[in-house]
Amino acid sequence: MRILRIPHVATVLICLAIVTLGATVMAEMGLVSTSFVKTLGKTLCLCLVAVAMDLVWGYTGILSLGHMAFFGIGGYSIGMWLMRARTEGIVAAQLDLAALPPTPEEIDQATALQIFGVVGADEFPWMWAFSDILAVQLLAVVAVPGLMALVFGWLAFRSRVTGVYLSILTQAGTLALSLWLFQNDSGLRGNNGLSGLQNIPGAEGIAQSTVSLWFLWASAAALALTYVLAAWVVSERFGSVLRAIRDDETRVRFLGYNVEAYKLAVFTGTAMLAGIAGALYYPQAGIINPAEIAPIASIYLAVWVAIGGRGRLYGAILGAAAVSLLSSWFTGGGAPDIDLGFYEILWTDWWLVLLGFGFVAVTLFAPEGIGGLFDRINRPKRVGDLGPDPGALRQEEAREGAQ
Repeated sequence: MRILRIPHVATVLICLAIVTLGATVMAEMGLVSTSFVKTLGKTLCLCLVAVAMDLVWGYTGILSLGHMAFFGIGGYSIGMWLMRARTEGIVAAQLDLAALPPTPEEIDQATALQIFGVVGADEFPWMWAFSDILAVQLLAVVAVPGLMALVFGWLAFRSRVTGVYLSILTQAGTLALSLWLFQNDSGLRGNNGLSGLQNIPGAEGIAQSTVSLWFLWASAAALALTYVLAAWVVSERFGSVLRAIRDDETRVRFLGYNVEAYKLAVFTGTAMLAGIAGALYYPQAGIINPAEIAPIASIYLAVWVAIGGRGRLYGAILGAAAVSLLSSWFTGGGAPDIDLGFYEILWTDWWLVLLGFGFVAVTLFAPEGIGGLFDRINRPKRVGDLGPDPGALRQEEAREGAQ
């Protein structure tokens, strides 16, 4: 394939294969824990949503502060099936011990009470109508985020809302969604969220170490396919139009392009990718609650892409992977605390401060991000921007698009 001849595509795929195979071999040999394998799998999911964010922000110039909401919706969609199927199995096993065999209606009622009793309900809300059908919930993983993004984008883009105003709108929508989910009558257990998602129905007899490897492979495959698709999109005419919209939207519209259609397509498509990432992430995390959809999560996503280098697909992966793994190390007890005598630095408390300093340092001293540093090493004698600002079409982007 022509797309595989682009250097960064082949490099990313090779590195991804090495990491996945290496982690698998080390896990089978007992050199790494199941927890680490899950952390690595979740990191790959975050890299996937970071690539989606880079498409919509780095290449199209739409700073969405709501894409982690689509990520969470994907998690809720698959989590509904996981929790219902697991709880139904437990309830059915308990009722089978009764003198009379239970009817399907009795099992359904007992399952609903078991799931929603914590919020004072005893029946399934309307949105759980098809939660016992895996195919429907898998469809919802992409359909619900895609439909929400389509409606929001159509309303916003047709009104030509751009820049910081669009960012505020996406953040406000995300805040409204998270506040609604916190309510007990939202139908998704309010602040309790969905739990026990790591228990895959039908795989009760399989060790978590094996299940974690399954999700690691699935996450790696999804990231690889997404990266190839994204690289293909940005290397074609469609990608050139996206970069042109980012650099000078008015001129692109003057040339006759339907700017709103292009923006709507990339906004909706990346929302669906975020939903897939969330559906793979939360079974590895084991739990999802409304806090995961709070606006701060989408701000973190933008920070990851900025640190990695927006406008570079591999930069998004570098930024998300670096921050995710460092966060796990600092907050998971891997980094030793520092006792200064008069004060003890606890990294669980200071990690976000360190992340903030890192973001400021990258902004001041490496505005092109980690990916930009790699570019400088590979091409030390580069010409200036070919556009009006540092986010404009650069010579290497034009060269990659011609390959």
